[in-house]
Amino acid sequence: MIKHEPQFDTDKICEHYTEIEGVPIKYVCTSTSIKEGTTASDIFYRDTPHPEFGNRYFGLFRDLLGNMMITNADIIEEFNFGLVEDDDGNLQYSSHRWDYKQFENGNMIDGGRSYIKSSMCPIHMHVVRDGEMKNEENI
Repeated sequence: MIKHEPQFDTDKICEHYTEIEGVPIKYVCTSTSIKEGTTASDIFYRDTPHPEFGNRYFGLFRDLLGNMMITNADIIEEFNFGLVEDDDGNLQYSSHRWDYKQFENGNMIDGGRSYIKSSMCPIHMHVVRDGEMKNEENI
């Protein structure tokens, strides 16, 4: 099971945007939405492209003043996610370049989408496709 650490109440966000957009919206992951990013966004998906902007993914994040911002996040399908096992057997990933995670079992992960740094433990490579995080071996 993949453990996510979203910044917002993703159920409320999905409900809100599903209502105003008229199409189902679902939470995908929390990640930077640019290659070298140091700020993570909660990434959401819709099956059909947005009628005005053409994107299927969007990210929500807080700017330096604490304001909620929205960004196109279609690039998420171009990124690799390295996941490691935490102390409870869940898989966790680093959400952005400076999101260092270490667990009592000795596993660690760092680098977000910029790079993958680990403690030489097994890394489970995933990608995002059609609104789902998928193991690269199953694509």
